[in-house]
Amino acid sequence: MGVPDGLSCVFCDIVAGRAEASVPYEDEAVVVIMDIRPVAPGDALVVPRAHAVGLEDLDEETGTRMWRIGHRLARALRLSRLRCEGVNVFLADGEAACQQVFHVHLHVFPRHRGDGFRLQVDPISRERRLLDQDASALRAALYALRPGPPPTG
Repeated sequence: MGVPDGLSCVFCDIVAGRAEASVPYEDEAVVVIMDIRPVAPGDALVVPRAHAVGLEDLDEETGTRMWRIGHRLARALRLSRLRCEGVNVFLADGEAACQQVFHVHLHVFPRHRGDGFRLQVDPISRERRLLDQDASALRAALYALRPGPPPTG
């Protein structure tokens, strides 16, 4: 979970105080920083203090904390003078998911009608049989992540 020798992580530098950031919130597990390339004013990132490249490297307790603070930030955006019509909460996990900084982080940003931000998606159709097969594969993987033997039945 550490940063390889000789490589630098901008979020680790911010957490350690070696790089500057505008910080609206921090606790023992996470630091919230304002995005220097925001989608809109109020765009913030929830960053775990401990380096983790992606979700696979992140312990569940810290991940839960990130989402809890992300939820709180979304509520705060609506109450703040920044006001918004909506909020996106977004996490890119891996290069194929468009992750650009390889220290896991949660984006929380305000949205306004006509703001220009778009996620372009070309959804596919899946037959129920295939959806059931996908559900079965995920169920097996979820059981593999649980401590102890899988339930029977």
